[in-house]
Amino acid sequence: MLLRPALPVAFSSTLPLFSHLAAVRRRCSIAATGMAGVSAASPAAAQIGSFLSKKPYAPPSWASHLALAPSHTFSLGHFPTPIHKWNLPNLPEGTEVWIKLSGNKVRKLEFLLADAVAQGADCVITVGGIQSNHCRATAVAAKYLNLDCYLILRTSKLLVDQDPGLVGNLLVERLLGAHIDLVSKEEYGKIGSVALADLLKKRLLEEGRKPYVIPVGGSNSLGTWGYIEAVRELEQQIQLSGDVQFDDIVVACGSGGTIAGLALGSKLSSLMAKVHAFSVCDDPEYFYDYVQGLIDGLQSGLDSHDIVSIQNAKGLGYAMNTAEELKFVKDIATATGIVLDPVYSGKGAYAMLKDMADNPSKWKGRKVLFVHTGGLLGLYDKVDQMSSLAGSWRRMDLEESVPRKDGTGKMF
Repeated sequence: MLLRPALPVAFSSTLPLFSHLAAVRRRCSIAATGMAGVSAASPAAAQIGSFLSKKPYAPPSWASHLALAPSHTFSLGHFPTPIHKWNLPNLPEGTEVWIKLSGNKVRKLEFLLADAVAQGADCVITVGGIQSNHCRATAVAAKYLNLDCYLILRTSKLLVDQDPGLVGNLLVERLLGAHIDLVSKEEYGKIGSVALADLLKKRLLEEGRKPYVIPVGGSNSLGTWGYIEAVRELEQQIQLSGDVQFDDIVVACGSGGTIAGLALGSKLSSLMAKVHAFSVCDDPEYFYDYVQGLIDGLQSGLDSHDIVSIQNAKGLGYAMNTAEELKFVKDIATATGIVLDPVYSGKGAYAMLKDMADNPSKWKGRKVLFVHTGGLLGLYDKVDQMSSLAGSWRRMDLEESVPRKDGTGKMF
């Protein structure tokens, strides 16, 4: 069975290019802006002018006791996003894997940018890697809301004084007119993202601007509400389907906000699914501590170790891939039509299947939901490494005797 919204899929480049059959069924179109989601099921969401609108927010009943509940949100994504079965090879006996296309960064930005506008900001600041999906999504969303966007991007010491180019997320950000400041990884590690953002904020304040700082990945307690709301969405999709219940939720972890919202929501709601996070940077204990800080900010009274299982999947390091990982991304695309990004979901899915192979009894007979967090533009940064894996091409062999038919082959 296919869990899907009542209306056709709308625009998103953070969604995977899933199989052509699924694409036909949901009439999916892919845009280049990085805003994510599908047409919302409610009639109001389909009305002209509802996109980008400010609307009051009421938490799910099971989250009404949490602190920092937002009063308003901006409609930046089109939800709910679809869920469909993912026919992965070599699964443990009786195991099913389903996939949800998440609109990851936009969910957090709906709440964070509503807060920025409420505080009278005229620009936003955020920080990330040179191919940060979050930074690209922030630049798009800020432009939609008529806010200037300032990005502090981390790159190598060798490249920090050079033009960063127009590859992947950078192309979108620079087309949008985002202000980009480059820092080396060494400078980033020494100073830290918070101090870097505060330094730029101070300079903008001195210029008479009104900046609003969004943390790395949009991952603070307010941003966590984006995935609390995503759990409500998932809960409603399951209720509408009537015959699908998930035992486990799996997601890649890069900044902590997504897993905090998913884990907290799953624990408090009717889902009660076990949340597994595969960290693509830093170590599990770092993320347990970081998630604890986020859920403490919401006064949840819960322990992060009790609501999420975090395993290391960073491999060579953040945004660095082995040849085997990149071949996995290619093989999964060829086998299933799902394109994974190499930085987040690619490593998450790779680690999930490895864990299933190593510990089949842990996963046997379970229904698993994998949350694809987008980021396909990051593939463009891996072109050189993946060129040998890409499909072949050839010039079409034309017979000279083939007659030309009127109305075809004309040049305009």
